[in-house]
Parts: sequence; C-alpha cells; structure tokens
Amino acid sequence: MTTPKAAPESGDANTIDTKVVRKLADILKDTGLTEIEVETGGLKIRVARELTAAAPAAVYQTVASAQAPAAPAAAPVAAAPVAEAVPAAAAGDKVKSPMVGTVYLSSQPGADTFVKVGQSVAEGQTLLIVEAMKTMNPIPSPRAGKIVEILVSDAQPVEFGEPLVIIE
Repeated sequence: MTTPKAAPESGDANTIDTKVVRKLADILKDTGLTEIEVETGGLKIRVARELTAAAPAAVYQTVASAQAPAAPAAAPVAAAPVAEAVPAAAAGDKVKSPMVGTVYLSSQPGADTFVKVGQSVAEGQTLLIVEAMKTMNPIPSPRAGKIVEILVSDAQPVEFGEPLVIIE
C-alpha cells in the first residue's frame, strides 16, 4: 500500500492526502476489489490489499506475488496437493488455461454449459470461455474425445497453465 503523508497545507502536488487513501481503501472494501490505482496530474496512488484465506488460492497467489514475496512460497504448497489429486481421479489429456482470467462454463448466465461430463466433443469445439481483460476467449478442444472431468467451476479465477478439463 502506498505510504500516506500528511495532508498538504501548501498545495504540494507530491504529498498524498490521507483522506484520499482512506477513501480508496473504503472503495476496495465496499466493492471487493483487491487493488485500485488513481493518477491525478503527476501523482499516482495505488492501494492494494491481500485476500483472506477464504479466497480462491489462484487469486491469492496472483495478488500475493506482487505484495509479499514470502506468501507465494506457502500458497503453492497448499495448492499442490489439489493439483496432484486430480490426475489420480481421471486419466486423459488435460486442457490447460492459456491465460490468467476467469473461466465461464456457458456463454451467458443461465444458459446451458458448453460441455458436460461424459459428452463426446469434436476437435475445435468450444469447451469453455476464459475472460481476460474484458475479452471472452473460447477454449477449443485440442482433439476429439469424451469429457472425463471438468476441473473448474463457473466464474472461477484461473492461472496460466491450470488444468480446466480432462478429455479421454
């Protein structure tokens, strides 16, 4: 978090008003955002917060790597057993996320999912969507096969290389 300085009395543009920082922190809290940045003139203020343990591990790792170097070392250890348990449950080819983003299992809320477990898919068929920077990126099936397992839930944050679906 940017270190606030006392409110300027002389109108110095390089001094940060603590009321502004507190207001930005309140916005983070009210909206559930993890980071906000504001630039006015030549002054840039960035306020960020760490997520609690109740947050998904993938999001925590992304935020923590930018905030505290010691935290990511602990997070992958917790995430590793989950990743290792998945291959034992289902054999087949993993379709991995090509980017960091939010995964969606259907084209819009309330619509049928693109695929279901047990469904046969053709090469190039859309399996799901990963939203990154407000862009919807369809994730195609790399080959024809049968959906063995869907490893993510709708609106879940995902990391680059994270397994999404297993195709047999």
